[in-house]
Amino acid sequence: MPLILTEEQTMLKEAADGFLNEHAPIAHLRKLRDSRDADGVSRDLWRAFGEMGFAGIIIPEEHGGSGLGAVEAGVMAEALGRTLTPSPFLGSGVLSATVLKGGSVEQQAAWLPRIAAGEAIVSLAVDEGAKHAPARIATTAERSGNGFRLNGAKGFVLDGHVADAVIVAAKTENGLTLFLVDPKTAGVEIERTVMVDAHNAARVTLTDVEVDADAVIGSVDGGEALLEGALNLGRACAAASLNGAGDQAFQTTMAYLRTRKQFGKLIGEFQALQHRSAHLFSEIEIARAAVMGALTALDAGRENAALIVSVAKAKAGRVAELAVQEAVQMHGGVGMTDEYDVGLFMKRVRVLNELLGDAGFHQERMARAQGF
Repeated sequence: MPLILTEEQTMLKEAADGFLNEHAPIAHLRKLRDSRDADGVSRDLWRAFGEMGFAGIIIPEEHGGSGLGAVEAGVMAEALGRTLTPSPFLGSGVLSATVLKGGSVEQQAAWLPRIAAGEAIVSLAVDEGAKHAPARIATTAERSGNGFRLNGAKGFVLDGHVADAVIVAAKTENGLTLFLVDPKTAGVEIERTVMVDAHNAARVTLTDVEVDADAVIGSVDGGEALLEGALNLGRACAAASLNGAGDQAFQTTMAYLRTRKQFGKLIGEFQALQHRSAHLFSEIEIARAAVMGALTALDAGRENAALIVSVAKAKAGRVAELAVQEAVQMHGGVGMTDEYDVGLFMKRVRVLNELLGDAGFHQERMARAQGF
């Protein structure tokens, strides 16, 4: 299994890095945060994603997308991790787009081209508690007339407050079903929650929400496999973002060590810091290989891809956490101030670690799969 990018994937990486550094650097996040922007995300930037082909990376060409795979989605996710850019890419371009690819012809035609063009934001509503637990969904969907009645509450819904549609996972009589819900439907309440990293999520409450049968994505009681596929790709992309954030924090710290003087010497000359830097570099490379392996496994359709994804998400989370902790410590006291970007990376890593399962979730997942 090759763990390096192809020439075309490298070109995508260079294009994504260049675009984000020019149009959405860390200053973009600071501006949205400090101005208390009502959306917390730029619709204009999302449309620009569409024009560049970034929003529809995994969307088929017949629906206006690029028709690429998991590795390419991971390349984009890693670039977003480096610049900390608030973007609907993960929620809409990865999670929701993957689910919608399993929907009806009408659902695909209505939403996939709009996502690919950066004209629509679609959010996936799964988790309900403080931790990621897709196996413990309590939201219900009961038969009502020619449709269903939804009741429940969801949290950590990425960009849910600006979503044009929400995909809701709910329990039905004999399984799990996914529903495409208009946020303007009676009984739907959405509350924006600004996360610690200044990115966006929402709480979605459903009270006797009536939807027609054509709101079902896939089949009734058959949503578990479709949801699991979307979550696995989302987890791998979240791991890629963790790699991007951790590596950028590391690179920023290396630049600081080469310029900051203490006791008449560059602090990068102190052997203790060199040892810690070398160790961190090695860990980042291992995490990068793990994530690349997971993305490649998803593209290849490997039977154990889900477990490879869990290895990657757990490893990338641990390494990114180490990277941002070392970044703050090596910067010294100034590392704790908002003036320096390393604190922003620490906050972003904290959120990404929780998103779609923290290291503990994925370690338990692997242990159970091995019979422990």
